[in-house]
Amino acid sequence: MTSTFLISNLTQEWVESLRRWHLEFFFIPTTVATLAALLANPVLLMCILLSRSLRRETRYLLVANTLTADMLFLILNLATVICNAVRARMPWLVCELITAVTVTAYSCAILSVTLMVVDTYAAVRWPLHYHDMLPPARTHCILLGVWVLAASYPFTLVGMMEVERGNINEKVSVCLVLVSLGFIQVKNMVGIHIYFFVAALICAILIFYCYIRLYMVTRTQGIWQSRFSRARVTLLAHGILLLLYFAPGFIFTLELFLFQRKDISQDVRVWISTVNMCVFMLLPRAFAPYLYGLRYREISDTLMQLVHRQRRLRQTTVS
Repeated sequence: MTSTFLISNLTQEWVESLRRWHLEFFFIPTTVATLAALLANPVLLMCILLSRSLRRETRYLLVANTLTADMLFLILNLATVICNAVRARMPWLVCELITAVTVTAYSCAILSVTLMVVDTYAAVRWPLHYHDMLPPARTHCILLGVWVLAASYPFTLVGMMEVERGNINEKVSVCLVLVSLGFIQVKNMVGIHIYFFVAALICAILIFYCYIRLYMVTRTQGIWQSRFSRARVTLLAHGILLLLYFAPGFIFTLELFLFQRKDISQDVRVWISTVNMCVFMLLPRAFAPYLYGLRYREISDTLMQLVHRQRRLRQTTVS
């Protein structure tokens, strides 16, 4: 049985499950969450990029990189959800490329939030040498390396898949990252699971290590004494955001595992994939810009300065 027939058959069954359960209406929360993020992300990016002092800080460059990756992911995810909802047929090659870019954006965001924790640990652990270790030029190289690292594996898989399949121009009824990677997984089971599960596990262990070390270094400074101290509130907010970023990745690993199971109902797979894609993956990206805007006082101050500047320009123009 050819891969073309398998892909066509599976996507058609997937469409039937979506219709039977009316899951296409999940594009509504997807649209709301995406718009909420896309309204705030460009504002925060503008604040960081227009401020010379913020552009020279590693933590704000990491925030900007995370927001950029999130916007790319949100746009592709929304476009995919809408195409699937209106049942637009898409060339398989286009679907594979969208999958590769989506995985790249998601992975880049995960790597960026992990580096944000590492950056905080480095700033607290070595305050005197911190700026010498991470000047802006070196941070730019690190961010470029993050994008290259995030893109190398998915685009390599797409290239391998195209070489094996040859010049086939079939169209699919539904484009999903799960379906694209699910078929690649058949021939590269170990590689797929190492990329998603082991990589996420390494990032999670690194984050836990940095937070534990941060607590050990700062526990004698009195910043943890009050129940509602700034350190506790910041740690709680960032911890929740990290959980929201990482949980969908582990759920997606479960989806890949269930993809090959014959004893799992197709409806179960469709429900898990739809909820994860349209809700869980969007929650951190909807909350992140507002949390960063509140957490980093310099960003909120820069935003207020830009607002006052625009207001003065308008008053001058009117006068």
